[in-house]
Amino acid sequence: YGGHDCGRNWPGPADPPSVLLVARTHAAGLAAALNALEIFRRGEAPHGLDLDAVVLVADAPGRLPRRLAEHVKVIESAIDVYRVPWVPAWRLGDLNGQPPREAEALARLTGRSR
Repeated sequence: YGGHDCGRNWPGPADPPSVLLVARTHAAGLAAALNALEIFRRGEAPHGLDLDAVVLVADAPGRLPRRLAEHVKVIESAIDVYRVPWVPAWRLGDLNGQPPREAEALARLTGRSR
């Protein structure tokens, strides 16, 4: 969907001031997303940096276990969340296909519509 991957670092001064926080839906990914949201809530994120939304990328096919789904609900109560389903081809590095229908809203947000 484009953008710049800052890894585990905050965007630098030359990066856009508005970001999407991307996390996997496994326990560690959701915990990291919740931690980052808390940093923004406390005003401890870099000055001038705005968080537009959270993007949650499925870490496996199928439904989330209840405990993980509860973490997602907490995130959704704080900010807009875009969900990206499991895409087997992406796991193999094949990004040539059409984005999944479930991610159309994210594609529109990032200007990468079908």
